Amino acid sequence: MKNFTKMMSTLLVLMMLLMAGCASEEPSELIEIGVIQYVEHVALDASRDGFIDALADSGYVDGDNVNIDVQNAQADQSNLSTISDRFISNNVDLVLAIATPAAQAIAGKTTEIPILGTAITDYEVARLVDTNEMPGGNVSGTTDMNPIKDQIDLLVELAPDAKTVGVLYTSSEDNSILQAAIAKEAIEALGMEYVEVTVTNSNDVQQATQSIVSQCDAIYIPTDNVFASAMPIVSGVTMDSKTPVICGESGMVMGGGLATLGINYYDLGYQTGLMAARVLAGEAVPAEMAIESATGFDFAINGEVAEAIGLTIPENLVEYIIEQ
Repeated sequence: MKNFTKMMSTLLVLMMLLMAGCASEEPSELIEIGVIQYVEHVALDASRDGFIDALADSGYVDGDNVNIDVQNAQADQSNLSTISDRFISNNVDLVLAIATPAAQAIAGKTTEIPILGTAITDYEVARLVDTNEMPGGNVSGTTDMNPIKDQIDLLVELAPDAKTVGVLYTSSEDNSILQAAIAKEAIEALGMEYVEVTVTNSNDVQQATQSIVSQCDAIYIPTDNVFASAMPIVSGVTMDSKTPVICGESGMVMGGGLATLGINYYDLGYQTGLMAARVLAGEAVPAEMAIESATGFDFAINGEVAEAIGLTIPENLVEYIIEQ
């Protein structure tokens, strides 16, 4: 009996020690990831979703071992600043910046937090890195540079009688300025005339579109955030004028453009998420991670728009007509 009592006492002490040890353990902290998105539209939303899915597939699951704080600036510069301050105050472990203005906002406030960007055309032009090959700071990511010359070739294939091509873009977006310059070179190299009309915000889109349709036979719009958000407005004007619109990406085609040969933004965001997983695992740092490009491009043609403007899709492109 004495031995039994002694054994029970020993077990009780061990259980108390074990419980005390468990109680003293600190709960493991979640990895904090901030997502700063410039504006809401199909392409940027898709890149965000791809990023989150890639993290999950790499073992970083939102609500499990990471906390992903998604913030949308609604194309407002003061919102970008506020969101950036929030992430810095919260001392997040990594930031995803979606679109050039978002990356410029957060990068202008911290050189310590790792920043990965996506839906950004040229990091050097945007003054986010030393070079695209060797960023040198706390920013890296993926570029959404489009095959602009091929997109202009597509315009010619769909509108072979076009003599003048109008280009619409936002004058304050570095990525749009760069793409417009490349488009101008490609258009003039094919012997066509180039005209452009720019906007400063979405309030200018209708007037700009109405102005340009009277000056051109076809329109090209690069991956521009203002126009991506306002494609229904553009479409309302160009459908009436029967003007074909070639866009920088498929979300803009779904929004009322005619066609594109462009990036899959979900895939681009996924690619960025894989880069983020390497940073979080301590396998790489942005300073030494070259800017990565998309690995493929997709045709997308809006059959309803083609029918409405009286354009016949060439047989070799019929398979790329998308369902609305």
